[in-house]
Amino acid sequence: MLIHPNFDPVAIHLGSFGIHWYGLTYLMAFAQFILLGRIRIRMAQFKVLGWTNKDLEDLLFAGVLGVILGGRLGYVCFYMPAFYLSHPLNIFKVWEGGMSFHGGLLGVFVALYWFARKRKTTFLMVSDLVAPLVPFGLAFGRLGNFINGELWGRPTTVPWAMVFPYVDNLPRHPSQLYQLGGEGILLGILLWFYARQPRRLGQVSGFFLVGYGIFRFLAEFAREPDAFLGLLGLGLSMGQWLSLPMIAFGLYLLLRQNNSNP
Repeated sequence: MLIHPNFDPVAIHLGSFGIHWYGLTYLMAFAQFILLGRIRIRMAQFKVLGWTNKDLEDLLFAGVLGVILGGRLGYVCFYMPAFYLSHPLNIFKVWEGGMSFHGGLLGVFVALYWFARKRKTTFLMVSDLVAPLVPFGLAFGRLGNFINGELWGRPTTVPWAMVFPYVDNLPRHPSQLYQLGGEGILLGILLWFYARQPRRLGQVSGFFLVGYGIFRFLAEFAREPDAFLGLLGLGLSMGQWLSLPMIAFGLYLLLRQNNSNP
């Protein structure tokens, strides 16, 4: 049986100032976005559009705002609407935790739409550029979840079960690592190679939505559901229900024959 190392959340102590692991994982996620993005904009379908490193930096800035605002509002609306309706000022207390990936995704959609209008191109052209850069960033985020000892898994008897002592003494799935490997590294590799070949407009975005939706849906069977929600209809978690529309829309983008620019 494995024991969670119970890492110090502060990676580097500098007197009274500390650099947190979570901050470092976000920094690494942003760095890989820029590095891989510079490779993407040199590919033929984007090179002809004259994309520059400055465009990537603007896109990253807009995306970060979308993730933060969308992630927080998504958590408020999807997970605890009654509480925040009664305590609206708590919406701004982001340091207490509470972010939703699916809300963050919607926020990024808004940011991509804004950027597409600014760049005088289409939403799907921008999303096809960005999609292969996302999974590896998610992998760094899940690493941060593991280091912080949050989003642990359900009790299990598998040989690699892990005890999270600050939760209880039950062996549990290290679900953060499942998500790191599935929706992060594996999806990132598959999507990167898929996107290297010319695809119809929207297919790369569709591949990401379907891939993430499936990996997240499966990982949720091992992840402990939020205590204040539990399991919902059909024994599925909120994360699983929110992944189903992603999969459906992704399939539409993958299979549609209309090549017009939305």
